[in-house]
Amino acid sequence: MNSFVPDAVDHKGNHADRTKTGGWLSAIQILGIEICERFATMAIIVNLVTYLVGTMHLPSASASNFASTSGGTAYLLSLFGGIVADSFLGRYWMIAIAATIHAGGTCLLAISTSFPNLRPPPCNPTSSNKCVEANSLQMGIFTMALYLTNIGVGGIKSSVAGLGTDQFDQNDDKEKAQMAHFFNRFYFVISSGTLLAVTVLVYLQDQVGRSWAYGICSASMTLALLVFLLGTKRYRYKQRLGTPIVQILQVIVAAVKKRKVANPSNDSALYEDLSQESRIYHTDKFHCLDKAAIITSKDSGIPNPWKLCTVTKVEKVKMLVKLLPIWATTIIFWTIHTQLAGFSVQQAATMDRSIGKFQIPPASLYAFFVVSIMTTLAIYDRLIMPLMKKYKRSQGLTNLQKVGLGLLFSILGMTAAALVEKRRLSVVRADRGTMTRSATLPISAFFLLPQFILVGIGEAFILSGELAFFTNNAPKGMKAIATGLYLTTTSFGMYLSTILVTIIRNVTGRNGGHDWLSPRINDGRLDYFYWFLALLSLINLGFYIVCAIRFRPNSTENSPKMNGAVVDTPPKEETV
Repeated sequence: MNSFVPDAVDHKGNHADRTKTGGWLSAIQILGIEICERFATMAIIVNLVTYLVGTMHLPSASASNFASTSGGTAYLLSLFGGIVADSFLGRYWMIAIAATIHAGGTCLLAISTSFPNLRPPPCNPTSSNKCVEANSLQMGIFTMALYLTNIGVGGIKSSVAGLGTDQFDQNDDKEKAQMAHFFNRFYFVISSGTLLAVTVLVYLQDQVGRSWAYGICSASMTLALLVFLLGTKRYRYKQRLGTPIVQILQVIVAAVKKRKVANPSNDSALYEDLSQESRIYHTDKFHCLDKAAIITSKDSGIPNPWKLCTVTKVEKVKMLVKLLPIWATTIIFWTIHTQLAGFSVQQAATMDRSIGKFQIPPASLYAFFVVSIMTTLAIYDRLIMPLMKKYKRSQGLTNLQKVGLGLLFSILGMTAAALVEKRRLSVVRADRGTMTRSATLPISAFFLLPQFILVGIGEAFILSGELAFFTNNAPKGMKAIATGLYLTTTSFGMYLSTILVTIIRNVTGRNGGHDWLSPRINDGRLDYFYWFLALLSLINLGFYIVCAIRFRPNSTENSPKMNGAVVDTPPKEETV
């Protein structure tokens, strides 16, 4: 067996020796970055609203919007990080730089939460419990630290999974099997880091101090970065072949320039580079993009890729466009997910969280969400899938079916959340009628578990279906863009949450109306907002089912052989 990996190089640019580079040792050093990123990021996200409300004295809706926008920006930067990594830096340098920025951001967070001058004074209970909101300087420093961390998150997420899989040779059967295990362990690492964050680190934030907790985040990322750098000589690197975003822009620009040119009646009149080893045959979808491949009198000589594109390049863009309806209909799930780290944590902060003499931090209820994801994935992998293989002769649920189930469980989760909030508010009204009003309502926070568990089950199916759907149905050379699309659904879901909260506040609070999302959660009608999200998700599920039924991957049936060229098509698995 050849000791060199055919499509990888070592740190010096020479052919990578499989006996000296790659494998599990290298992959584990890379995974260390991911577990520390997840450890820090989730500890910040799930407990961010309680800090903004309790310490910085922001209104609850404003705090929720701030947290949603911050998280959305981090995931949106993942797409930008992927483009920069593929075009300029490479995955290794993107991870190294992003991890350094992440460690610096969490260090600044520790500093901003440690100095009394960088946060407003505590509320004065003798002045009708009025609180002084954080000023622009205090919020500015905190925001700068948080967004530095977000830049680090975006850079790490864009490249860590890709560099991890680069350590295994897909042309070697043994290493290909190891790479399949890498993906399973990658998701386990993500869940483990999250679980550790929402239990241990959240407890430290609430009981010891946020500056200590954020300092631990910075120290752990610094340590992981050192371990990562120690593996430099052992890593395998894939050479950059340009960036797919340029190919997409070339097709769009060429199609726009030729928008007035009539499409030819014969597909063979479209331009194709016959020297390519791998080509995609023409399809009858999105004819407006075909104009980029029309040969005109101005296209003489060497083709200008910004004026004339091959059919293969056009079809790659079409394959991405076909993913957009599914992409759009999964955004609402992440809007619902955002509520668990926002309003659901605020609910928990008002409820009885005691187990004996131990007080559970409000954000630690998120642990039940993480456990439900891990449990669902384990049950599906070890029980449901084997049963389906045995009795239905299938490989399990398709990716589209998994996503549909995820959307359904999110609706059930919001329904449960609305019912629990209605009950909590009834306790609030009853508590106000007593002579001894308590800061903690006499209702157990464990009533919130159904919404965490149901949405967690939904996310388990979304996690295992959505990313696989995008990567399986994306053309070769554009898998990174497909991964970026997957990550931006989370980002846009968080942004949509911010928009909805703003609209609901403006509409329901108009003309002295009862603001559903009042600055104090006990004065609002959060249950109405949850019902609204459940209804919106139900309508969205209907649209998703239509899009999923109509979706068809490129088929190799009746396709032209094109002089023996290999036809690049995704697997024919996606059905509802």
